[in-house]
Amino acid sequence: MTAIAVQTHLTPEEYLAWERKAPFKNEYLAGQILAMSGASLAHNLITGNIFNGLYNQLMERECLTFTGEMRVKANPLISYFYPDVTVVCDEPRFEDDVFDTLLNPTVVVEVLSRSTAVYDKGEKFEAYKQIASLQEYILVSQDRVNVERHFRLGTQWRAIGFQELADILPLDSIRCELPLEHIYRRVKFTDTP
Repeated sequence: MTAIAVQTHLTPEEYLAWERKAPFKNEYLAGQILAMSGASLAHNLITGNIFNGLYNQLMERECLTFTGEMRVKANPLISYFYPDVTVVCDEPRFEDDVFDTLLNPTVVVEVLSRSTAVYDKGEKFEAYKQIASLQEYILVSQDRVNVERHFRLGTQWRAIGFQELADILPLDSIRCELPLEHIYRRVKFTDTP
């Protein structure tokens, strides 16, 4: 999805109160509101394929898989995001009794567009790194076969890339695998920049 910065600064409390009534989704990065626009066909297919693959592998385990409607909070620079897919394998912890803001994701997946790639790889990733429970951050291109797996190794983050449909994305923290062939099922790429 595309994020559009809106020059509005709210406290985290003001943001949550406003966001819960808003007719559309907005992310929040340290006081700045980022309006989320609609997603493309490729984005929706990829998100659905990933959700489906993880849900099916995790349905008999104590993990929960969420789509892009579950908000995730990052600290200490308070931010709120709507990852495309989120997995939590511990007892889920929420910010309050509304149960719409997850505090302890294990895996977060973002499907990149040309307009969000820099943000998702930069500021958003820096915020996600502050979530102690987060073990893997997956970035999936919707314009070509390209998946980046960022994973926590002690106090450091490492990355590995996958560019072939025959590749298999390992998600060690949740003991799952996703073939790229499954991730990109029915996605048609165009050659236009």
